[in-house]
Amino acid sequence: MYAPEKWEPVFGNDRAQESTMSVTLTIATTDYDHFRDFRLGLVRTEGIEANWLTLGHHEIFSRFTFNREWDVSELSFAKFMAQVTREDSDIIGLPVYASRLFRFSSIYVNRNKGIKTVKDLRGKRIGVPEWAHTAAVYVRGWLMNEGGIPLADIDWVQAGTNEAGRIEKVELTLPKGVSLTPAPDKTLSGMIASGELDAVIIARPPNSFREKHPYVVRLFPDFEAMEQRYYQDTRVYPIMHVIALRKAILVGNPWIARNLLNAFEESKRRSLERILDPAVSRYPVPWLTNYARHMQEMFGGELFPYGIEPNRPTLELFLRYTYEQGIAHKLVKPEDIFPAGIMASVKI
Repeated sequence: MYAPEKWEPVFGNDRAQESTMSVTLTIATTDYDHFRDFRLGLVRTEGIEANWLTLGHHEIFSRFTFNREWDVSELSFAKFMAQVTREDSDIIGLPVYASRLFRFSSIYVNRNKGIKTVKDLRGKRIGVPEWAHTAAVYVRGWLMNEGGIPLADIDWVQAGTNEAGRIEKVELTLPKGVSLTPAPDKTLSGMIASGELDAVIIARPPNSFREKHPYVVRLFPDFEAMEQRYYQDTRVYPIMHVIALRKAILVGNPWIARNLLNAFEESKRRSLERILDPAVSRYPVPWLTNYARHMQEMFGGELFPYGIEPNRPTLELFLRYTYEQGIAHKLVKPEDIFPAGIMASVKI
């Protein structure tokens, strides 16, 4: 149930008593438009008061992973899989997806290395920001399963994208024959530009690419057409970040999970309504509404689906990839990483 934007006075002892029994939760996410109305209190969730922290996602991931500093957290899907599949895991997920991006744009190569096709990556030295880096998980899975390149046939290097000193944040069990060498004093941006690395897989473009270094280019310049074909063939729409909960908050209050999901859904609905509004330019980007409507048709009516069933191809693929790549501790089903019955129908 969502409170109206124009508040009405509440009368009666029963309602007044209910209002004193709400649960206060601390929620940490990056600033997303599809979370905006929930974050600002325009969408309310029954029985919950939200203390919302808006931080950079790398800070959120690190602080929640190491210290569990808040109750509800945006989290890298790869790091989430490492933690949710532990024995006696203390977290569970919501089928709410903060960020989704296709990742064929995320492979950068040094043009002097003779890499023209995916097959040319075999035997090369490739850098990643972390092994449990969600964008890299999708790309490595595609290289292995679609490109026919065993992960052991690549010399893997881990380093920060544009700043030295980035570390792995979760435990790993690397597949047999796979080597991963940390380079704590270097950056992927510098190593791809110098030729010390042949290629890098990075969610965020390295500075050397953004600054138009003559040797740093994308492997797939026409990535958007490639990504659209990939979606049409597979129905996989890559999920980058999920929402994680501390299991402790559900003890005695299992209703919290579904009430949070309802609020996230309503907030997203309002966001998409703004994007698709043909009468008002709510965002300073020309033709955005036309493009969004075209994408809506391509995606069968739902631009950014939450839940399990609409995302089953994506979830099953990623759960398999994280297990194959030594990030998840066991192979699980999508239903295993969310509260039991979270998607039970409430239609009348």
